[in-house]
Amino acid sequence: MLIKPIRNDDELNAAFQRLEMIFQAEADTPEADEMEMLVNLIEDYENKHYAMTQSDPIEAINSEDN
Repeated sequence: MLIKPIRNDDELNAAFQRLEMIFQAEADTPEADEMEMLVNLIEDYENKHYAMTQSDPIEAINSEDN
């Protein structure tokens, strides 16, 4: 298992593909450890590059009226 930071969208896609392959890993196996690490790396990358911002509910309602 080689775990490294996700630095771009190609690496993100590769991480998702690997995660899909090991998603049903049994607990306390190397694959389960790898799955946990991949989830953390994917979440970190997405939070940095695709962060969802909080919108103002009043502003959202007002923009629907336009």
